[in-house]
Amino acid sequence: MTEVSLWKQLLTLPNLLSVLRLLLVPVFLYLVIGNQPLLAFLVLVIASITDYLDGYLARKLKQVTRLGALLDPAADRLYIFATLIGLAVTGAIPWWLPVVVVLRDVLMAFTIPVLASIGYGPLPVHFFGKAGTFALLYAFPLLLLADWWSSAQLVILPIAWAFALWGVGLYWFAGFLYVKQVVQLLNSTKGFNARLDRP
Repeated sequence: MTEVSLWKQLLTLPNLLSVLRLLLVPVFLYLVIGNQPLLAFLVLVIASITDYLDGYLARKLKQVTRLGALLDPAADRLYIFATLIGLAVTGAIPWWLPVVVVLRDVLMAFTIPVLASIGYGPLPVHFFGKAGTFALLYAFPLLLLADWWSSAQLVILPIAWAFALWGVGLYWFAGFLYVKQVVQLLNSTKGFNARLDRP
């Protein structure tokens, strides 16, 4: 990808929306840690709208790009991490939840050099991974809302935690499936190379 093509990709409307979403991450984290859950919730709503719009516009305007395919999941991950760190720092959630989610992504990071060693880039995102991310991204606004609207916690918290726990479960399940795919690719590559080495 040349510098010019990267710049052209960046200047598409869907990718500019993704960049806006990325720029809002530190603002969001500051608001969560600063104990302003309502404003943080509103920033998260804006980020969610841009998340929907960038995908919709990319397809509608035929501006699906490689850069967009990288920016979109990166923004999702950063919002997940920012929310987990912010809510854990303020005591709204226990620390085991961010640790469990971050550990899964650390595991995934180890697959990147392994795949590169056999000539592969990152594998496509699995359906269960998308579902897990979707559940987590639904859980966090609800947890923020419960933190702000204390009189409605009895209703909101069980729904928020249901999304959070399902999200973590699906997130890890997708991670195991991804690792399994990597192992299968490694084995098939080794088998292919072994056949080539035979006299």
